Amino acid sequence: MSLHPLSITILPTIEAVAASQWDSLVDKDQPFYAMLFLQALEASGSVSVATGWEPCHLSVWQEGQLVAALPMYRKHHSYGEYVFDWGWAEALERAGGRYYPKALSAVPFTPVPGARTLIAAQADATAVRTLLADAWREQCDSQALSSWHLLFADEADVSAWQAQCPELISREGVQFQWCDQGFVDFDGFLASLTSKRRKMIKRERRLVAEQGLNVSRLEGDAITSAAMAHFYRCYAITYHERGRPPYLNHDFFERLRQTMPEALVLVQAYAEGRPVAAALYFRGTSTLYGRYWGSEVVADCLHFEACYYQGIEYCLQRGLTLFDPGTQGEHKLVRGFAPQRVRSLHYIRHPGLAAGVAQFCHEEGEQVSAYREAAHQALPFKLPVNRSYK
Repeated sequence: MSLHPLSITILPTIEAVAASQWDSLVDKDQPFYAMLFLQALEASGSVSVATGWEPCHLSVWQEGQLVAALPMYRKHHSYGEYVFDWGWAEALERAGGRYYPKALSAVPFTPVPGARTLIAAQADATAVRTLLADAWREQCDSQALSSWHLLFADEADVSAWQAQCPELISREGVQFQWCDQGFVDFDGFLASLTSKRRKMIKRERRLVAEQGLNVSRLEGDAITSAAMAHFYRCYAITYHERGRPPYLNHDFFERLRQTMPEALVLVQAYAEGRPVAAALYFRGTSTLYGRYWGSEVVADCLHFEACYYQGIEYCLQRGLTLFDPGTQGEHKLVRGFAPQRVRSLHYIRHPGLAAGVAQFCHEEGEQVSAYREAAHQALPFKLPVNRSYK
């Protein structure tokens, strides 16, 4: 154990630390905690005090070296989180309390499971978590924050935090992910499915072509500024159809195109020689992440082709073993995406609200567990598949 003391600093912006130090802590399979990704969020203004995401990242130092970090934001609402706590806020406010602002550790607008607490291999993880826990508790007390939330942490991170802070409330959810079970190619994947689902997928892919749509992929430096601008128009349509502005602006995506093109895969659908729809993926070392989609046209099954089948095909061609297509969707289940448990942890300062939230999460967890088991039984594969991919 090192005798050199640990110290903690709150970073008001991700740029307050050197990229080389920050990225040395990040899992290379996840581009979303890379300095360039978080920097693009902040520099574009998509994440800022004005948008209700105020950076206050926790960083742990030893002898001038960054040995751990916990990205954190003061939140003034619950938009863009995908673990919904609006009901908790309403309950506290009905009782005369104030739920916002709160503290949140997550990737903004990105419900991807992974390590949320970044700790160097040589660091004393228990000492680091103790220091971090003291810091977020102190932030909650001194800034009158109602709570701290750790969203979409992986199982190792969740277990470590629960051991360190037993008062944290665990909440369960479900996402659907695809894993290569040795399929070799797309035909091999189809062959693993029941006849009903195999025919369904073939029919859906054929229907896209019959509507006069051609689908292609661009990677890395091949993604031009014009292609990204068209993607953004499509992405914005998805939000405008719901009557709200997009969470992310064009500048954010253009910054990613310029600074981390190796992590980007863009699927485009063409009609009569012009692009009419697009889906943007992110690539890790072994995982493909489907995140954003939009279309200027209404076309049957185009969403399935652009957001699911193109992703599966890409993984099989590039040797990626896992495909995380994003949140929601029993419609993913019948297309070979298996249910996976996702978890978040919650610290609630108000004792009465904490007790109510704990009871709610317990009851919800039993329902989620039963749903996950039923979903697994409904998978369309002819043979059993692995229950956990990571």
